[in-house]
Amino acid sequence: MSLCLELLEPVPEIPLTRLPTYVQAPSPQTPSFVLNAANKSYKHQYSNIYFVRLRLLQSYVEEQARRRWGSIAGNPTYVPRVLDVNKGQLCFIIGTVYMDMPLKPNVLEDLGRDHSLPAPAPRAKYNSEEDKVMLEDESGRLCLVGNRVRDTPLVTGVVLGALGMETAGGDFEVVDLCFAGIAPQPSSGLPQRDTDAEHMDVDDQESSDEWVAIVSGLEVGATSPADAQMEMLVEYLTGEAGGVQDQTESSRISRLIIAGNSLAASVSQNSTAPEEPERKSKRYGNDNASFSSHPTHNLSAHLVDIAHSMPIHLLPGASDPSGTILPQQSVPRAMFGRAATFSSFSCETNPAYIRIGTGPATAPAAAPAVAPSKGKQAAASTSASTSDAPARTLLVHSGQPLDDLFKYVPTPPVTRLALAARTLHWRHVAPTAPDTLWCHPYFTADPFVITQTPDIYVIGNQPEFATQLVKEEHAGEGAEEREKRCRVVLVPGFRESGTLVLVNLRTLAVKTVRFAVEGMSAGGGET
Repeated sequence: MSLCLELLEPVPEIPLTRLPTYVQAPSPQTPSFVLNAANKSYKHQYSNIYFVRLRLLQSYVEEQARRRWGSIAGNPTYVPRVLDVNKGQLCFIIGTVYMDMPLKPNVLEDLGRDHSLPAPAPRAKYNSEEDKVMLEDESGRLCLVGNRVRDTPLVTGVVLGALGMETAGGDFEVVDLCFAGIAPQPSSGLPQRDTDAEHMDVDDQESSDEWVAIVSGLEVGATSPADAQMEMLVEYLTGEAGGVQDQTESSRISRLIIAGNSLAASVSQNSTAPEEPERKSKRYGNDNASFSSHPTHNLSAHLVDIAHSMPIHLLPGASDPSGTILPQQSVPRAMFGRAATFSSFSCETNPAYIRIGTGPATAPAAAPAVAPSKGKQAAASTSASTSDAPARTLLVHSGQPLDDLFKYVPTPPVTRLALAARTLHWRHVAPTAPDTLWCHPYFTADPFVITQTPDIYVIGNQPEFATQLVKEEHAGEGAEEREKRCRVVLVPGFRESGTLVLVNLRTLAVKTVRFAVEGMSAGGGET
């Protein structure tokens, strides 16, 4: 007689159901990053972007400057043109910062590369002791000097106000600086809580709280892939991994945002061993010997498994098959096979505004979830559109703007999280575009200007996880009286860290889930 033992996983007493989630249309005040026939033109000069940016932000900087310096001794006056400053007169001026940095990339290096001269190695930093800070407008350019300038992290493209006076040498000695400040923030319809980055009580949550899962840097197809961690991530999101507690937490995740670099950077496979004959490339079409579709198929298979349980928003990144310049347009849905058949699968631009409604459903569900084929208890998912429920606005990008900003400042003491928070006070997502960050040559608009402060600001593909709740009180009228609060989240690359970030839509609390396999270097398995 033989005895057969079967190990059974615990089954929740009450069937788990995925919390409903809704995508609302973005606010009319938030810009669109989609390039269409009306704005897709490359015949304009990049100077138009700086002109439009200064015109959009100048009035806000002037308002902050008059409030900040209006009552100080000396009665400083506002000089509208930087070249009209009088020597020895206390005043304030407004303009666009230009960093004169010898280590920045320049056209001569590009020309040398075109003529087959050895190209210099890419620099990790642009800053040096020889840097100069200039402030310019349509009239000209003025050099800013002083301890206040040296102690404030500045980058090209920031619009600011400078208080001081012109020296005998023609420079502008700065006493104080001010910026546009955090943009207005419409009410989300949810109560505010005193939750900061250092004291987040993630256990103080209700059963109806919705969490948004954010991941970046999957890099499917890399030479050292995190395949095991990727499988664990999929099983966790679909409710197929862990015990009852893990499945209950997974059921509260309403959707997944993939913030760029889903595919690894392509590596040429044309290099052959010395003993092998050189393979002649095809004259027309793709060379099958140098192209592999396996990474795309693998990513598509993972997306199909997740799409059965929850909506997905996928942004392109630096290594994804999308344009190099910002804003990157959405990756073609046809690349993802069966995943593209799900209406809840969305290919977004980079950057992108995503407005997620919370609360009870007021509209019929678009499509019920399909239970996973493995037969385990899974959470159901619904998706609908409504404009009545409270909503959170997310501003997400894949990390290129912050990576470029990081090259301008000395580190330490400046951190990536501090720079990300400063972009909110500058009211600009990518101030270094188009100087050292490639972007589209807009003629009449600058979509990177932040016109409304988002509730959650997500930056993907960063070296490590970090978060901060940025606050600003404004003594204005009406909607300006409420405190502005934005949760800044730096999401690390999944292939290196194995980290999934979860954000609570009600409280803006943040927690992480880490997937690692002992003995594997990918996904942070060695630590």
